[in-house]
Amino acid sequence: MKIAEAPSERHVLTVMVDNEPGILAKITGLFTARGYNIDSLTVADITEDHAISRITIVTNGPPAVIDQIEAQLERLVPVHKVTDLTTAGPHVERELALIKVAGTGEKRVEALRIAELFRAKVVDTTIRSFVFELTGSPDKIDSFIVLMRQLGLVSVGRSGVVGMMRGTQGT
Repeated sequence: MKIAEAPSERHVLTVMVDNEPGILAKITGLFTARGYNIDSLTVADITEDHAISRITIVTNGPPAVIDQIEAQLERLVPVHKVTDLTTAGPHVERELALIKVAGTGEKRVEALRIAELFRAKVVDTTIRSFVFELTGSPDKIDSFIVLMRQLGLVSVGRSGVVGMMRGTQGT
C-alpha cells in the first residue's frame, strides 16, 4: 500500500544575506538542483551601508520539503537568517502590480469604477487605455486581474511578494 503524500502548502520565506555578487544565483541554483519551484522572488538591499539584502521567496511543497529547503538555505555561507513567515506567526504580505487595460465607452467606465473599489491608482492614461497601479495581497491582485480580463486586459507586471512579521519582532 502506498503512503499518501503530504499536501503541498504555500510558504513565504525571508532570507537575510550578504549583499554580494552571486548570492541570488546560489539560492536559485539550490532550488533548481532539487527541483523546487519558486512562485515569487523579490530581492532588495535593506541596510544603509548596502551590506545586507532581504530575499523573499514564495514556494510550495509539503512541510518536509519546506523544512529541507530552509535547512539547505541556512547552510549557504552568505545566509544570515531564514524565516518561514507562514509558520512563524502573524505576518503581512504585499505585492505591487501594474495592469494595462484597453477599452472605450462602457468598458472604460466600468474599469475605472472597479479600480476605485480596489483602490487602484491610475498612473498612465490615453484615450484608449489605462495603466493601473495596485498594491495589496496576492489574492486581491488576482481578483482585480480576473475582472479586468473581461474589460480589455492588455498586460500585467507584478513585483512579487514582500512579507514581514507583524508586531515588534524582527524579520
